[in-house]
Amino acid sequence: MTKTLIVPGLDGSAAPHWQDWWARTDPNAMMVEMPDPSRPVREVWEAALAVQIMCHPDSILVGHSLGAITIAHLLARWPGLRVRAALLVAPADPAQSERTRRFGGLPHTPFDQPSILVASRNDPWMPFEQSRQLAETWGSVLHDLGHAGHVNAASGFGPWAGGKALRDQLLVRTQRPSILRRLWGGTPAAARISA
Repeated sequence: MTKTLIVPGLDGSAAPHWQDWWARTDPNAMMVEMPDPSRPVREVWEAALAVQIMCHPDSILVGHSLGAITIAHLLARWPGLRVRAALLVAPADPAQSERTRRFGGLPHTPFDQPSILVASRNDPWMPFEQSRQLAETWGSVLHDLGHAGHVNAASGFGPWAGGKALRDQLLVRTQRPSILRRLWGGTPAAARISA
């Protein structure tokens, strides 16, 4: 069974956050413990996630906020890792906070893996138009969640079955990998999912 690796953002995703709920209710999912979640260092977070991917090849990555940005950097900079797909929920622009500025900028490299970017129209961490542009740059399907804040517990997202449904869409769309993906671990650009 495909593993779902859940990647939290700044300060982690403790209950009642939807990521905590997902990790507790899905036997094929696990929360990735990010080192020093209140003082994130991008390269350290990338390395911690890469280790989990190597332990669980062909996983689906589910990131929230700065966790989504960590995944984006990893997919852009480490294309040889065997990742099946990614669900990027409410990515946070590190420039929005003094606490995250040192994390670095946003990657602007298309991914080889299929991905869905879930964006909110009133997210304080990233304007919707910026999310739309990133989805286009990364080759991600944009999923407009409407006015959903930062898609966290503060905006009403404890249990969120919709997130699991989006992950399941990625599972279905990637269930028959091409010969190139089986040989090299990536997904050819032509095999990317579309809206």
